[in-house]
Amino acid sequence: MTDYLPMTVGGVDLDAENRLQILNPADGSPVGETPDAGEAELETAIAAAQAAFPKWAATPWAERQAAVAAIGQTLLDNADELARMLTHEHGKPIDQAAFEINAAGQWCLATSSYGDPVTVVEDTPEHRIETHHVPIGVVGAISPWNFPVLLSMWKIGPALLAGNTMVLKPSPFTPMTVLKIGQLLRSVLPAGVLNLITGGDHLGPLMTSHEAFGKISFTGSTATGRKVMQSAAPTLKRLTLELGGNDAAIVFPDVDVRDTAEKLFWSAFTNAGQICVATKRAYVHEEVYDAVRDVMAEMARTLPIGDGSQQGVAFGPVQNRPQYDRVRDLIADSRASGHTVIEGAAPPPGDGLFVPVTLIDNPPESSRIVQEEQFGPVLPLMRFSDENDVIALANASEFGLAATVWTKDEDRAMRVASRLEAGSVWINEGLALSPFAAFAGHKQSGVGQENGLGGLLEYTNPKTVTLRRAPVAA
Repeated sequence: MTDYLPMTVGGVDLDAENRLQILNPADGSPVGETPDAGEAELETAIAAAQAAFPKWAATPWAERQAAVAAIGQTLLDNADELARMLTHEHGKPIDQAAFEINAAGQWCLATSSYGDPVTVVEDTPEHRIETHHVPIGVVGAISPWNFPVLLSMWKIGPALLAGNTMVLKPSPFTPMTVLKIGQLLRSVLPAGVLNLITGGDHLGPLMTSHEAFGKISFTGSTATGRKVMQSAAPTLKRLTLELGGNDAAIVFPDVDVRDTAEKLFWSAFTNAGQICVATKRAYVHEEVYDAVRDVMAEMARTLPIGDGSQQGVAFGPVQNRPQYDRVRDLIADSRASGHTVIEGAAPPPGDGLFVPVTLIDNPPESSRIVQEEQFGPVLPLMRFSDENDVIALANASEFGLAATVWTKDEDRAMRVASRLEAGSVWINEGLALSPFAAFAGHKQSGVGQENGLGGLLEYTNPKTVTLRRAPVAA
């Protein structure tokens, strides 16, 4: 017998005729079931959001701040239960699941600290000009499977703080923890402000094309992002698209080899490499290449892979079958192409979607493993010798999400960072995200911004109010 979680729409349960079965990727066992919503359920959710919008938009900013802070505190107060649920449906190790829940809670608390962003442009005896930022209306949000809770909160927090209402669809691979959060938030938010619906791939296009949504916020692949943009175009919806990346690391020869190799390893393989800003290809200077590779290979061989619910496991499974097949196909292509494949610790036997942590030793630049985003526990390492050449290689991609630079030379680090075509560049660390810092993809890695004040303003329409004052009597 598996658990069943209904959707939260209008502050109450909503079911659907069909159901999705959610599987634990560590062993293939059923975790639970959720509704497989269709057009009728979507219309119900939209109607609830529309009904709630006028009152929520008119709610004082300070009260909305308090509500978003309460969302964050609710996550923190229920972190243990939510982390266990997340591990079972996602597969990630329990400590990483706990980190995600706590980060999501802290993100909401941080978002709630922003005051009403009114700007006084001019204040003279003749004029007062103010720019306000007003809510858009009903927002449609689609969140991914790799960080289902954290990346949902990246959307929920700013959208609700700005005065919008929302219909959010989590990934059909990992909907259960988000639905549980929806139940917990019924006592925190007015009915209809946040509506959570679940369904398969048919549901997303119904959302992105629906005229009731004034904005769509989507996190997922670049290929799907193009379809979202096309679907949203007829009604000129506002869009935030956080899409794919083929994030490059550049390691210069002056680094502390072991410290850098360990940090680089985790920047690539945390969450089994299933992070949009994880290092996807690493360029290591020829003077330290062998030493860096050997430290990373040692870590791959010695750190355990297995069921994320077991303490001490460093790497869980790939989250779902399509992604598992893709990662295995890329590794098979490298083997067939004659690349040197360094495989890490063997996974446990059984039906889990496990892929050993894998390094590809200096494959050619033209190889698939270098040119494509793997989004899994495999990393190509390439030698380089010239700074200008390696910057050109790092930039030779349709993507521009993130990059890392590793060197003790601060001037060189800043020089290289300024030339990298990426929305986030980290120096001597990776995955260092902040709720107060802009997160945005360049090129085909995204449209718009998440996080920071700019991320909040993405959920608003600017409105300039100009007052012409009466002449002062003589």
